[in-house]
Amino acid sequence: MVEKEYILEGLNCANCARKIEELTNDIDGVDSAFLDFVSKKLKVKVEHEDKVEPVAQEIRGIVEKIEPDIKVIDEHEHLHEYEHNHVNGELDIYKIGKLVAGGIFFLIPLILKLNIKLEIALYAISYILVGGEVLLRAVKNVLNGQVFDENFLMSLATIGAFLVKEYPEGVAVMLFYQIGELFQDMAVDHSRKSIKSLLDIRPDYANLKKGNDIEKVDPSKVHVGDYIIVKPGEKVPLDGIIVQGNSMVDTSNITGESVPKTVNEGDSVLSGFINNSGLLTVSVTKEFGESTVSRILDLVENASSKKAPTENFITKFARYYTPIVVVSAILLAFVPPIVLGTGFSSWIYRALIFLVISCPCALVLSIPLGFFGGIGAASKSGILIKGGNYLEGLSQMGTAVFDKTGTLTKGVFKVTKINPEEGYTEEDILKLAALSEAYSNHPIGKSIVNAFGGKINREDIKEYKEFSGKGVKANIFESEILSGNKKLFNEQKVEIKKIDSYGTVVYIAKDRKFIGSVVISDELKDDSIDTIENLKNLGVNTVMLTGDNKKAGDKMGKILGVDKVYSELLPQDKVSILEDIIKSKGDAKKVVFLGDGVNDAPVLARADIGVAMEGLGSDAAIEASDVVIMTDEPKKLITGVNIARRTKKIVKENIIFALGVKVIVLILGAIGVATMWEAVFADVGVSLIAVLNSLRTLKVEE
Repeated sequence: MVEKEYILEGLNCANCARKIEELTNDIDGVDSAFLDFVSKKLKVKVEHEDKVEPVAQEIRGIVEKIEPDIKVIDEHEHLHEYEHNHVNGELDIYKIGKLVAGGIFFLIPLILKLNIKLEIALYAISYILVGGEVLLRAVKNVLNGQVFDENFLMSLATIGAFLVKEYPEGVAVMLFYQIGELFQDMAVDHSRKSIKSLLDIRPDYANLKKGNDIEKVDPSKVHVGDYIIVKPGEKVPLDGIIVQGNSMVDTSNITGESVPKTVNEGDSVLSGFINNSGLLTVSVTKEFGESTVSRILDLVENASSKKAPTENFITKFARYYTPIVVVSAILLAFVPPIVLGTGFSSWIYRALIFLVISCPCALVLSIPLGFFGGIGAASKSGILIKGGNYLEGLSQMGTAVFDKTGTLTKGVFKVTKINPEEGYTEEDILKLAALSEAYSNHPIGKSIVNAFGGKINREDIKEYKEFSGKGVKANIFESEILSGNKKLFNEQKVEIKKIDSYGTVVYIAKDRKFIGSVVISDELKDDSIDTIENLKNLGVNTVMLTGDNKKAGDKMGKILGVDKVYSELLPQDKVSILEDIIKSKGDAKKVVFLGDGVNDAPVLARADIGVAMEGLGSDAAIEASDVVIMTDEPKKLITGVNIARRTKKIVKENIIFALGVKVIVLILGAIGVATMWEAVFADVGVSLIAVLNSLRTLKVEE
C-alpha cells in the first residue's frame, strides 16, 4: 500500500470537493481516498507502487472535469511564493473589477429611462461581465458530463429569467450570486487561516550545536543525541532533556495550560513549548517525525478523515438533494400550466427559483468546517480528538467510566501503616515485602521498595513468580514468601487476618503462615471531586473501576461522589465490566472511559470513546484511545465535552437554518410569492452565514 498526498490549490467549492473525493475512490487501484476541504489535501491510498502514476493522471483528469481552475500539486512539489500570491491576490482583484463594471452597466438602465433595446443591450453587457465566467464553466462542465453543477444551474436560471423578459432580475441574480461567492470564499479562507493559526505550533528551525558553533537548521535535520540551543522567545523544536540551563516555559500550545512551567537540568521538554526566559541546551531524544509537535499535527490533520455521523448524513443528503430539486423544478415548469391550462411564463419563473436554491453548498461547506473548528479548539486546550465521529460521540456521553489509580488519584503511593503479627517487627514485614516486590513495576510494589529504603540484594530472591493483578511468590532467605491481595491468598489457601483500612492492603505470609500486612494509600488529584460533580451537572453517570478492596473502593467513591464503584478488579475484569455497562446503556448515549495510558489500553479500545490521559508519551495509549489529554487533569474531560456539545449545537444550527430557509423559499417560490432575490439569499446568503457561524467553534472555552 502506497500513501500519496496532493494539494488542490484553488479549491473553494465544498460540493466540488465532495464529487472529487467520490470519483477518486472509484478509480481502479485506489484503496481509499479522503479530501480534507479545510487543508485542501487529497490523501490517497494506492494498492500498488506501479499504479501511483496512472492514479495521479486520473485524479488530474477528474479535477480538470469538475474544477478546471484547480491546480493538483504532488506532496513533493512546492509552489513558488510569487505564483501563490499572484493566483490568490490578482485574480480576486480582476474578479472584483469585473463585478464593479458589471454593476455600473446594471445600474444605468435601472436609474435612467432608456430605449428598451438599449436597456436590453446594457443588461446583456452587464450579464456577460458578471456571469461570463460562470457560463463558460457551465458549458465545459456539461461537455464533461457534470450536469448538476452550480454553474450550469445558475446559468440556466438566469438565462431563463431573460427568456421570460425579467432582464433586471436575471442580471441581479448573477451579480449577487457572484458577490456572495466572493464573500463566501473570503469567509472560507478566513476560517482556514483561523484553524491553521490555532494549530500554529510547528517550529521553523532548530539551533544545532556543532562543537563551539551553532547552526540554524530545519528541525528534520536534527537527530537523536544531538544538542540544540533554545534561546528565550523561541519554540522548543524537538523533544529532549535539558542538559544545561533553567527557564520558565509556556506549555499552552501543547497542554492548553496558561501558567508557565519551571524547568531545570534533567527535566524533559516537549517540542512546541515556548522558552520564556533562560538559555537552554537540550539533548534531543526523538526525531522530528516522532516529536510531540509532529504527532499532534498528524493526529489533528488526520481527524478530518473520520467523519461524524452528521457529516456522513449531509454527504448522502447532498447526493440526492440537487437532483430532487431540479426534477421538481422541471415538473413545476410544465405540469401546472398543462393541467391548469395557464401560460408557461409564470411557472417557468417559479421553476428557475428552484434551480437557484438547488445547490447544497451551505451544508456541505459549513458542517466539516464546524467539526474541524471544534477539533482545533480542543487541541488548543490540550485535548487531541482523532475525528469528528469521536467529537460528536463526546457530545453524546451518557456514562463516564474512570480508572482510579493515576486518573482520579495521583498514582503516588505511600506506605501509611504496617501491621506485624506477634513475633515480627514492622521492619521485618517491610523488608520481606520490599524483597518480594523488588522486581515489580507496579506503583504499589515500587512504593514498598521506596519505603524500605535499604539496600536490596537480589541474590537473596529465588524462584520469583508474579500473579497478574494479585501479587507475587518468591523464595527469600530459603523461605517461601507470599505478598499480595486477598485473591492471591485465597488461591494459595493461606489464611489471613483481614484488615479494614482505607487504602490498598498487601498481605505477607512466610512459609504458608500469615505474618503481617502493609497498607498503601494514594492521594486524590486536586480536580477529581470537581470533575465528578461537573459531569453529574451535565447529566452524565459516573463509574469508578479499582483493584482496591471493597471497603477502600467504596470509601473513595463516597469522597468523590461517583454513582457506582466496582472494586477488587483484575485488569481483565475491567473490560468485562465495561462491556456490561455498554450493553445496559441506551443506543443514543455513549460510554466514555478515562484511563492513564498503557495498562488501560484494552479498556480504552473497548469503550465507545477511549480517553487517555498524559498518553502522548505512550504509543499503546495513542493507538488504543480516541481522545488524548495532554495533561494529568481529569477536568480536561469537562472541557472536551463542552467543546463537543458546543460544536454539535453550532452544526445543528447550521443544518436547521440552511434547510429551513431553503424549504421556506422553495414553498414560497412554488406558490409565486418568492422572487429570485430570495432564492439568491437561500443559496449564497445562507452559505455565507453558515460558514461565519461555523467560525464560532474555533473559540476556546474552559
